[in-house]
Amino acid sequence: QRLLPPLATLAVLATAGWIALSRLARPQRLPVATRAVLITGCDSGFGKETAKKLDSMGFTVLATVMELNSPGAIELRTCCSPRLRLLQLDLTKSADISHVLEFTKAHTTSTGLWGLVNNAGLNEVVADVELSPVATFRSCMEVNFFGALELTKGLLPLLRSSRGRIVTVGSPAGDMPYPCLGAYGTSKAAMALLMDVFSCELLPWGVKVSTIQPGCFRTESVKDVGRWERRKQLLLASLPQELLQAYGKDYIEHLNKQFLRSLHLAMPDLSPVVDDIIDALLAAQPRRRYYPGQGVGLMYFIHYYLPEGLRRRFLQTFFISHCLPQALQPGQPGTTPPQDPARDPNLSPGPSPAVAQ
Repeated sequence: QRLLPPLATLAVLATAGWIALSRLARPQRLPVATRAVLITGCDSGFGKETAKKLDSMGFTVLATVMELNSPGAIELRTCCSPRLRLLQLDLTKSADISHVLEFTKAHTTSTGLWGLVNNAGLNEVVADVELSPVATFRSCMEVNFFGALELTKGLLPLLRSSRGRIVTVGSPAGDMPYPCLGAYGTSKAAMALLMDVFSCELLPWGVKVSTIQPGCFRTESVKDVGRWERRKQLLLASLPQELLQAYGKDYIEHLNKQFLRSLHLAMPDLSPVVDDIIDALLAAQPRRRYYPGQGVGLMYFIHYYLPEGLRRRFLQTFFISHCLPQALQPGQPGTTPPQDPARDPNLSPGPSPAVAQ
């Protein structure tokens, strides 16, 4: 633990220097011309802001939304040019995907399809894997992996023809074992690996593939405290009695409070992610991975170069630090005394969490 501050300082300095040099040496971008881009998940957050920015730059934007009359869809329809087209898309429905594929093919015959931005994503639960229903793993995979896979495969003929771009918004939770994000993280890990495979396989066709791994930003879903409260209540109501007795309601309340507290420090300015998506679409030689957000470089440095105990301690301290489940607390029948928290980082509640990003 004594090594962490100096190593962290060196990592921050190295990351800052690398970012500064990369910006100074940013390669020349391609002209927008009449390029067409399809973006998923434009109801809010990164998708909505990217659609607005690309439209202002002169792109032909095909923006998919869950509901054509959602607040985000109405905002896009109001503030963007007639070039922007809104399409309804639920990535769990093959009929919706087929409709989007047919529409895209019919409306890009003159311009071709230059880019696909896989942005739509889903996270339904914040809890230990044992407490997370298997259905939440399936729903995350359906949206974050299988739906995006089906859409990407369907658009590959157009993207190969244009020698275009595939840009996917992932998450550091797909690279690191974030506590309580097992369902979300595993789906993002699968998608990140798929994009790496596509990057190799599509290289002869001239299609370039990039993945954006953003830090924690204050999107609409992050700010919606009521949404997380409802999902916590649904989790409590669905837990088998045995699990609820073993972990306890206070344990789940503790996880939820720490998660919400960490989100309070999420970054409100979404432009770093939008800028990296645009760079991945237009740079002559885009990066394979982008890491927008403060502190993301430090997170990856710790993950790849520090011992496992320090990596685990870092994620617990700056995201969610578990307390003892009810069945392991002193005085409970049939349990052995818990280990000394000072000796075992897995059991230490740690300081008040903050978002590392």
